[in-house]
Amino acid sequence: MLMIKTAHDLVADAKARIEEVSIEDANQAIQEADLLIDVREADEYAAGHLAGAVHLSRGMLEFKLTNDTALSSRELKIVLYCKTSGRAALAAASLHNMGYRHVKSITGGFDAWVSAKKPIVGPHFPPFE
Repeated sequence: MLMIKTAHDLVADAKARIEEVSIEDANQAIQEADLLIDVREADEYAAGHLAGAVHLSRGMLEFKLTNDTALSSRELKIVLYCKTSGRAALAAASLHNMGYRHVKSITGGFDAWVSAKKPIVGPHFPPFE
């Protein structure tokens, strides 16, 4: 029999299978990473993001990684984040399923980062002439 799950259930399942890194340990994880990925939507990324983060929205993540040979090594050290950590947990679980071996998600996501008064980049506004 198929068990009906909510988005919360899916996130809880993912978090049970992935490695999360605390806000206190996030800087070190980011420094050691080959790739820092913001999996939020484009407007969220434009409104502010972590320095050095590459934007790959949750909906396109697997496709972008599959189609970019520079990102195909399953040995890449990847740190993911989203707004509060749900989408990043789902993304991390998906990357594990794809064979990526070194994936971490930042506990609490962007909101926790900002609450901890850590620096962000943005927002970016188009130049007006």
